[in-house]
Amino acid sequence: MLRVILELFRIITIILVIGMVMGFIINSIYAIFGINVENTTGGWIVAMGIFPLLYVLYKNWLQFSGFYKMADK
Repeated sequence: MLRVILELFRIITIILVIGMVMGFIINSIYAIFGINVENTTGGWIVAMGIFPLLYVLYKNWLQFSGFYKMADK
């Protein structure tokens, strides 16, 4: 049970930390081109684009390095 809780905490941390880093990078790219997406619908669109990327990253790579180990069939 502890491993499941640790894995959930790890997933939440990955979403928050990597999501913030990716959001900062994208907002910096927009700032280079002179586009301000803060407090606009564009900021939400950027955030919603980051979530699928994090999901694919987790399912393909990060899932196999966590605390929770699935039982072999």
